[in-house]
Amino acid sequence: MSVALKPDCMHFTVDCPSRLLFDQISDKWSMMVLTVLDRGPMRFNAIRRQIEGLTQKSLTLCLRRMERNGLLHRRVIAGSPVAVEYEITALGRSLQGPFKALYRWTMENMAEVDQARAAFDERALVEV
Repeated sequence: MSVALKPDCMHFTVDCPSRLLFDQISDKWSMMVLTVLDRGPMRFNAIRRQIEGLTQKSLTLCLRRMERNGLLHRRVIAGSPVAVEYEITALGRSLQGPFKALYRWTMENMAEVDQARAAFDERALVEV
């Protein structure tokens, strides 16, 4: 079932479905998971080992959200023990370009951002 976007969704209304999707695809864990899975399918623990600070609970929630949104495919591997592998779908791959551009922007502008932060922090100390 497809949801038609209302004209007022361009103003980020609370009930706009694009707002929820934007929130779910732009969080740091989703972006990192897609980056890690860019190399190919991986099991849960292999993904977790690649992203420092990511808890098991947060990864589980992130993977479920991404699967629900059609960005990942989850495959159960029969065996003893049973394993689960995740792979990026074609829809998920379509996010790779924008995410890589955002990452590139981050790396190219980090020094300027650090300078802005230092200047802000210095002003904040003077104002206190």
